[in-house]
Amino acid sequence: MSLNIRRVETQADRRRFVDLLWDIYGDDPNWVPPLKSEELGLIDAKSNPWFEHAEAALWLAERDGKVVGRISAQVDQLVLEHMGAGTGEIGMYETLEQEAGRELLAAAEAWLRDRSMTRALGPISLSIWDQPGLLVDGYDEPPTAMMGHHRLEYRGWWEAAGYVRAKDLLTYELDIRIEHVAMIRRLIESGRRNPRIRIRQVDKSRFEDEAKLILNLLNDAWSDNWGFVPLTPAEIAYAGKKLKPIIFEDLVLVAEVDGEPKAFMITIPDINELIRDLNGKLFPFGWAKLLWRLRKPRVKRMRVPLMGVTKDLHGSRLAGQLAFMMIEQCRQVSVGTYGATHGEFGWVLEDNGGMISIAQLPGASVNKTYRIFEKAL
Repeated sequence: MSLNIRRVETQADRRRFVDLLWDIYGDDPNWVPPLKSEELGLIDAKSNPWFEHAEAALWLAERDGKVVGRISAQVDQLVLEHMGAGTGEIGMYETLEQEAGRELLAAAEAWLRDRSMTRALGPISLSIWDQPGLLVDGYDEPPTAMMGHHRLEYRGWWEAAGYVRAKDLLTYELDIRIEHVAMIRRLIESGRRNPRIRIRQVDKSRFEDEAKLILNLLNDAWSDNWGFVPLTPAEIAYAGKKLKPIIFEDLVLVAEVDGEPKAFMITIPDINELIRDLNGKLFPFGWAKLLWRLRKPRVKRMRVPLMGVTKDLHGSRLAGQLAFMMIEQCRQVSVGTYGATHGEFGWVLEDNGGMISIAQLPGASVNKTYRIFEKAL
């Protein structure tokens, strides 16, 4: 049976690219079908502003006319600026068989070499802000919102193709019904008595301004992190529009010191619990179901996808104080208003000691590990 690797060229090809996920994971009890409209939007150069500073190529692997694999390769000018010249990326890797996966990786690597790339990082789909890393530990439970789920075999297939670990990304989970230890409570109470500190909710009536504020804080807070690529103004607007339906004012906080924003925390209900039975389709009835569920969501898990403190406070006692004040406020709301029992925090870089300390001090433990591989080209 012949194997054919070919470029994605048409809208029908892009639909096949997305639909392959159902062939890969259809019988996996821990897979959550993504919304197809979101998946198609991610790879649409006309709608995703990431393409304003990057180019990507997509491939399908077909065996006797049946799609058995897919992959992307991308060159991002902001990655070249912040991660070093010659750094290309590979992502969106999914395959039913090792041979197809190997040939797809080879095609992506050749495309990167043709653009003078000397190193491949992956999987990164399409940027570090989308779904970075390959799941290498934590297959036994569904992923939370904005995180990936992969086949157990993939790790070995990447390693067999010559890829080695570049960085691990960790997510932490804890039971949020349990109150913080005495040391954290004292830190929080001290902050509450400090007139210089104010923790406020976002105002959705000023959503665009609030989104810009938070994502600009993010660009500052994360700027020294490995893999960091700043979000452009167009991407900030795009991300804000996508996140708005799952943003609840009492779960998104800004910490001010002397009236100046210094930290933020975004908590969201685990949207995967709300979309799992939609099977990727918003129409004809999925959209109505999702809108109804988002009116007053009740979920088991909450997720903190983004949190940060401005760089000038890194390593200070005040940074930890602001973080735990926001964490405690969101913890109480998550349990009392949304009925959640557990929270997930991350991803966190394996060597980000400050964030790991914040996660571990309340008793959180690593529940999933995502690996970014690299290979010299």
